Amino acid sequence: MIDATTIGSLEAQLRATLFYLAEGERLAHTGSWAFDAAGFKHWSSELFVIHGLDPAGNAPSIPEYMALVHPEDREFVAQAIEKMLVDHHGFDFTKRIVRPDGTIRHVRCVGVPAAHGEGEGFVGTGIDVTEQEQLTAALRKSELELRQILDLAPQIIGVLGPRRERLYANRVALAYYGVTLEEWLQRSFGPEVHPDDFDRVKTLVDRSVANPAAYELEMRLRRGDGSYRWFLVRYNPLRDAQGQLIRWYLACTDIDDRKRIEDRMRNETIALREDLDRASMFEEIVGSSPVLKRVLAQVVKVAQTDSTVLILGETGTGKELLARAVHKRSRRASAAFIGVNCAAIPPSLVASELFGHEKGAFTGAVQRRLGRFEAADGGTIFLDEIGELPPEAQVSLLRVLQEREIERVGSSHPIAVDVRVLAATNRDLEAAVERGTFREDLFYRLNVFPIRLPPLRERAQDIPILVEYLVDRFAKQTGKVIRNIEKQTLQRLTAYDWPGNVRELQNVIERAVVLSEGETFVIDESWLARKQRKPSNGTAVTTLADGEKALIEAALQETHGRVAGPRGAAAKLGIPRQTLEWKIRNLNIDKLAFQRPR
Repeated sequence: MIDATTIGSLEAQLRATLFYLAEGERLAHTGSWAFDAAGFKHWSSELFVIHGLDPAGNAPSIPEYMALVHPEDREFVAQAIEKMLVDHHGFDFTKRIVRPDGTIRHVRCVGVPAAHGEGEGFVGTGIDVTEQEQLTAALRKSELELRQILDLAPQIIGVLGPRRERLYANRVALAYYGVTLEEWLQRSFGPEVHPDDFDRVKTLVDRSVANPAAYELEMRLRRGDGSYRWFLVRYNPLRDAQGQLIRWYLACTDIDDRKRIEDRMRNETIALREDLDRASMFEEIVGSSPVLKRVLAQVVKVAQTDSTVLILGETGTGKELLARAVHKRSRRASAAFIGVNCAAIPPSLVASELFGHEKGAFTGAVQRRLGRFEAADGGTIFLDEIGELPPEAQVSLLRVLQEREIERVGSSHPIAVDVRVLAATNRDLEAAVERGTFREDLFYRLNVFPIRLPPLRERAQDIPILVEYLVDRFAKQTGKVIRNIEKQTLQRLTAYDWPGNVRELQNVIERAVVLSEGETFVIDESWLARKQRKPSNGTAVTTLADGEKALIEAALQETHGRVAGPRGAAAKLGIPRQTLEWKIRNLNIDKLAFQRPR
């Protein structure tokens, strides 16, 4: 027998449970009900509130309940009730109700047969989902408006899911592919891309799935008639407030006409380029000495590969011409050859010059600019005087050599480039690595196939052939007739040390031809009186860096420490002022020591 105290305690627990249940329903905007063929047996307080009724009243009858249902939904609800009574299965549907005050709410009804399936009763919930339905309707409207806007765009536009599943394509895309939206949604990506572009495109697409970021690339897309056109395709990811990827948007801009013009211009310039090559490609690499033949044999071997080449040699030996020879004999010969003098670019502009910049990346960047690497895409880039590259630019170049991607200044989006890299220097890079002025890892990346171009003094037997070749060339340029070369002149030229190498020889011969008044070629002996370069202490120059330092100090001595201006050291050395200032700092030269005392 249960005493009064126990009964009171149980009643208190029951009241508390009912209170918590009612509060939970209120907070969740969810009411509960019980129903059988005779009508509703139970409505919770929250269900009355959802329907705009007084919670103190009784559960409505079937006719009263149907009167609350929106007129457009009554037939559907009546059929749903009839079906659940006949089939005795659970159900889940959403309907609209009209409250007594005229407001409309969306109520989701979820019900199941009563416990253990006994009788014909059902229990369930009524959930106020008005806000969710309104949000869904707003999203549906926004999506419809967005699709209408996308259909007005003149470009091919596509919308993809986070795993690249297809969601939508605009009318321009469907017209281009000659399919309906339903057909496009079922198609795979591969057949639309030109076979020659597929591997390159797939690599970038797979990488973007693993690490979503905006990027762009050029590819050929197949039309409905089987033909292909070139497009610039831009991919942009859309993320939610938590940073999760929810959409990919892609826009394809037709660049086929531009590509055709570029191809036509490239084809039209091939003949001109070959003429220029014949006229100047080997003008400073003329000769038949064994040492030169070995160099040219190396060129033939490495040209057909995409290996990085490091050309080593003193100033004036013809490093750029050798680089052009490698390019001309490569599979990239019909593409661009872009030369960059790393020493001529101010350190602050090296990254912009090599990799380009976005509009607004820095003061003065009024528009996007492509860098030298993008300009050389598909061809060859020649980095002359690579040893002068500032440390921060060395890091960026190393990344390009490793990843074959560049990032414009002011952008974090990688751009793939297909470029062969040739580099040259007159400095001892291994010594620079030991001094810490050149990165060791970059040196090894560049030093894949080194070619040492010998100075002219090491191939003196080539000098007579070079002299004859250059005399003939400059005579034709100046309209003069020179039939003979004085024997003594040829002996002097052959015996001379040529510290400036072929470039110095070329300058001497050009000057002599210009001043020539007869048919016999002669030179002024005083032009060759200059001694081998030595530092101020008279000891022999031991490294290229020491020789460069001695040259700069000599120029500063002559100009009394003045760097800029027409009479400054920069003008004397024939290099930009900013470059000379950088070299002075890099070589630890005190330019103030050369100024006149006041």
